[in-house]
Amino acid sequence: MLRLIGLVVSIGLADSLNPTTIAPALYLASGERAQRRVSEFTIAVFAVYLVGGLAIALGPGQLVLSLVPHPGRLARSILEVVAGVAMLAAAALLWRHRAHLSDRDPPNFQEGKSSLVLGATITAVELPTAFPYFAVIAAIVGSGLDPVRQTVLLVLFNLCFVAPLLGIIGTLTFAGDQAERLLTAGREFLQRHWPVLLAGLALVAGVFVILLGATALGSRGHGRVGRFFRHFRRIIHP
Repeated sequence: MLRLIGLVVSIGLADSLNPTTIAPALYLASGERAQRRVSEFTIAVFAVYLVGGLAIALGPGQLVLSLVPHPGRLARSILEVVAGVAMLAAAALLWRHRAHLSDRDPPNFQEGKSSLVLGATITAVELPTAFPYFAVIAAIVGSGLDPVRQTVLLVLFNLCFVAPLLGIIGTLTFAGDQAERLLTAGREFLQRHWPVLLAGLALVAGVFVILLGATALGSRGHGRVGRFFRHFRRIIHP
């Protein structure tokens, strides 16, 4: 369970720096009734992403799991390494194209639309291409945990995913007159640097996920190598 929590949190935080959701939230934060509108937007993003994940994990995911043999520890470790390598590849692509991506305009959205509808619409469109989320769902389904614990893990992932939006709400709540200035600076910084920040988070998360899988594989060995990996694994995964 702790191993899955580490996987869920690392990928969730890496996936949270998403300009498709953060940019609209920052623009909502600069308008009227900012705190309420950003809160509604965040609730919609969280709810749609969570419901979509639950529908996949507890529906088709369980059906597929019932049709194939339960993945063993070796297979799960290999899948973790593969997922980590994929995140490193994504980080490399983001870094390579960082200049082009930072020059792109922020995602368009209709300002007159309800914040709830806006958040739900953006998330519903984003969900079919949410490959990091699918990797987490696959790991959760393959773990064989009961539906309650699977739901808890999906809730945890989505809390990590909306963490930047919760940060915007916190700024609006506690920063007082400085909130607009801080969020405007944040929007400008994000526009210039989001590819670099996302690449960095993907790199860290990818390395962590690879270590989870690699240490599990290495700890199966004997002698000094096996002891080393078992000791190292206890450090990163007590």
